[in-house]
Amino acid sequence: MKKIIEILRALEEQQQDESMLSQFGERSPFQILISTVLSARTKDTTTIPICKVLFAKYPDAKSLARADTKILHKILYGIGFYKVKSKRIKEISKILLEKYHGEVPKKLEELISLPGVGRKTANCVLVYAFRVPSIPVDVHVHRISNRLGWIKTKTPEETEQALMKLVPKEFWVEVNEHFVVHGQTICKPISPFCSKCPVSDYCKRIGVVSNR
Repeated sequence: MKKIIEILRALEEQQQDESMLSQFGERSPFQILISTVLSARTKDTTTIPICKVLFAKYPDAKSLARADTKILHKILYGIGFYKVKSKRIKEISKILLEKYHGEVPKKLEELISLPGVGRKTANCVLVYAFRVPSIPVDVHVHRISNRLGWIKTKTPEETEQALMKLVPKEFWVEVNEHFVVHGQTICKPISPFCSKCPVSDYCKRIGVVSNR
């Protein structure tokens, strides 16, 4: 437990960048939910400016539920699977209006019942919108937690369950933010910048080849 806390603190001290969802910290829970859905298989540098345009025109569930599909396609062009996601975010907006008075639910079970919302997206909403203790597991969290030797898992689902048992609950909300930024800047999938890594002394580096 002590090493886990030391690693999280070391990553926090070095990191100057923020994850996409932290950059949307002043957005509403609805906007964080929609941003997360749109970010799947799309780079943050593409998602962020498009979301800003989207929310300037459709800031809440009521306005987005009524959005013209053709206009949505034009706004979201550049997002991966933009036509499918246009349909999904309209469906989500309608469900939020019908079942939750336009508000985003704070329970995992209710979030994953929404179209296109899996555990990772739901957990992201819980962490970044509501600060509810959760561990969203994306490729960065899965890769780095295994490289560090914290766990030995094959799927994001296994990783989430393993980390929930290993990481003290009061630190759950930090894991995604620190690991995402670390994974985007230093601990990359191929040839990571191990010489610049603030937690290299803790790392098992299982199967990792670094030339830097």
